[in-house]
Amino acid sequence: MTDDDVLQNVGPRLRALRTERGATLTDVAETTGISVSTLSRLESGGRRPTLELLLPLARSYGVAIDDLVDTPAPADPRVHGRPITRDDGMTMVPLTRQAGGLQSYKMVLPPRWRVDDTEQKTHEGYEWLYVLSGRIRLLLGARDFVLGQGEVVEFDTRVPHAFSNPFPEPAEGLVLFGPQGERMHVRARPA
Repeated sequence: MTDDDVLQNVGPRLRALRTERGATLTDVAETTGISVSTLSRLESGGRRPTLELLLPLARSYGVAIDDLVDTPAPADPRVHGRPITRDDGMTMVPLTRQAGGLQSYKMVLPPRWRVDDTEQKTHEGYEWLYVLSGRIRLLLGARDFVLGQGEVVEFDTRVPHAFSNPFPEPAEGLVLFGPQGERMHVRARPA
């Protein structure tokens, strides 16, 4: 829908609002300070609506300007990521649309996932993990961490690392992954 299409629809909307309220052009002119001839030309499409004309009309009718102009609804903001289930049973749900830059995923680890696999890998980037539910084991170099619900880690992925879920319940985490040198900035701490 073009801007001209949107503006062409203003006149019929104004006429419909006035008619619904049982008002005459003279009534609307008195409440808005807009002349009867200008109102008539607006409703018939003979005059292009401007902000200076629409503001008092919206106020008079008790509606938002968007209702007069009928702006198109914003695009669907939801991210419809298709879950990716790897052969080893881990599921990753992409939560970002764009390629490159900072990426986010929901990670779902089934119970007893990679219990005996302690092979650590490295790659370029920086990672941040927030545990949503369950527990996740993180091997990070020579250190061994068990992360519970609500815990967060961030690390340089050039450090050897591996995730596992050796526990009897599934685990879920929110993972943010960025290119090398791009770090997360946590501004608030939990109470």
